[in-house]
Amino acid sequence: MKKLDEIMELMTDEMADFKLAILQLKEYSKTLQNMSIPITTEALEKNLNTFLEKQEEKNHLKDDVLKSIDEKLKHARLFPSYLLILFGILGILSLGLLGYFGYTAKTAKEEKFEFFQMKVNLENRYQEYFLENPELKENYLRWLEGKK
Repeated sequence: MKKLDEIMELMTDEMADFKLAILQLKEYSKTLQNMSIPITTEALEKNLNTFLEKQEEKNHLKDDVLKSIDEKLKHARLFPSYLLILFGILGILSLGLLGYFGYTAKTAKEEKFEFFQMKVNLENRYQEYFLENPELKENYLRWLEGKK
């Protein structure tokens, strides 16, 4: 019996809570009926239009930035002009040095050839002189042997 009393007490508490919840729902229902919800989409359209305007402004700014980048790319060079000038100067300098060293090598070769010609001519003259004076040749050969 004690259990039945406890169950009955619980049931009455639950019923009281249920009655309270129903009363609150009735109040909410009345406030919802009194509340007016506008059926027009004017506010939504207004918000959408402001968003679209902002979006268009952003797109316009992006287009301007992209156009300026395109202009800069059209005028851009692969190598800077000072680098091209530097390579040009180095090329001219290297060609000048190459020409100078080529010229000095050629003149040195000509000088060696002239010296060789003089030596050959001098030997020919010695031969001619010794042919004309054979006694001097013998004295010269003895002198050379004495030096060795």
